Amino acid sequence: MKKQIQEKIHTGILAFFMLLGFLGILQGYTPKAEAADVYTVISSDIAQYNGDSTQVDWITKAICYASSLYNVDPLLMTAIMENESHFSFNTFYQTSSAGAVGLMQLMPDTASSIGVNPYDPLGNIIGGASYIRTMLDDFAGYGDYSVTNAVAAYNAGYHAVSKYGGCPPYAETRNYVIKVANSYQQLLKNYN
Repeated sequence: MKKQIQEKIHTGILAFFMLLGFLGILQGYTPKAEAADVYTVISSDIAQYNGDSTQVDWITKAICYASSLYNVDPLLMTAIMENESHFSFNTFYQTSSAGAVGLMQLMPDTASSIGVNPYDPLGNIIGGASYIRTMLDDFAGYGDYSVTNAVAAYNAGYHAVSKYGGCPPYAETRNYVIKVANSYQQLLKNYN
């Protein structure tokens, strides 16, 4: 079962990058000779936005922990969080125009359905991991675009992606998917 899930994740991520290739985003990518560890790649990315080393360490560990709980690629979680909140704890004191809260920008109703408090930093990150895992599972049958559709659903909601049979024609969602893909590609480049 675990191997099947890993194969689905790998297939979905490959499909995600196929889409990026079609968009010309992967042009010029060259792998590094030595691979960095996941913690270093994630913490370096967070540090670009958040100058508090204690928060950087905590957020990195929370991403690694939550992603391991739900078998989600920690680099994908990092890319989503980067585009949701830029790793800022201020997002717990201000809500987005849509009412989203915290580092993973969870909607209160979504957080409630998952069983987490969106104002609790660890609960918020765990809730984000749970939600993206659910979206990855729900859209696993979408072939090459399963990860793309899961990321779109993280932004626009499950019903919007379902209604359109893929990424909905909302400029915000399409831009979000591209931004997450760019962030993921950069993280992967730093990891390899």
